[in-house]
Amino acid sequence: MADIPDRRARRRAETQAEILGIALGVMAEEGVAGLSLATVARRLGVRPPSLYKYFPSRHAVYDALFKLGQEGYLAAVRGPGEPGLRGMGASLEAGARWIMDNQVLAQLLFWRPVPGFTPSPESYAPALAIHEHFATLIGQAVARGELHPDAASEEGLALAASLIAGPISQQLANEPDATYEEGRFTRLVPRLPAVFAAVYPPP
Repeated sequence: MADIPDRRARRRAETQAEILGIALGVMAEEGVAGLSLATVARRLGVRPPSLYKYFPSRHAVYDALFKLGQEGYLAAVRGPGEPGLRGMGASLEAGARWIMDNQVLAQLLFWRPVPGFTPSPESYAPALAIHEHFATLIGQAVARGELHPDAASEEGLALAASLIAGPISQQLANEPDATYEEGRFTRLVPRLPAVFAAVYPPP
């Protein structure tokens, strides 16, 4: 009997994961802001009030998806594990590939498509870890003489975060079905560290 709470917790987690998967499917069809819990409930085979046992509101579903997406993106950019400017480039490329493979989640994470939705501090925590990851790489690049110390300033970090937004936004707007290798704009991602270094050349 001791394992009953564990089994219940497992079943609950499995149902929540199923709900989130269905929600992603609805968002892919109807647009990120077009999520309908009634549609999710119908596809799950339950009445809408039953969903509230797992997520108390539509925004709670968005919040769980935001956390899931940020954790996925964080894992992707941390994956290469290389230091300095080379590591920055590898992380940008890994992140861009993740975005191309997870376009619905990426819209929720980076483009604020849902009016009134603000992620909870818990769900936003991985985004802060992502910022810290790139700050560490840029700091390493400064220490290695690859970048000017100003690259590690708040302005420099803001520019670094903005670099990836341009090519990815253009890619998703113009060629969302292209692969990372085929995309006119994703092909530019490997050049971004050189662009950043041109703005902050080593002293």
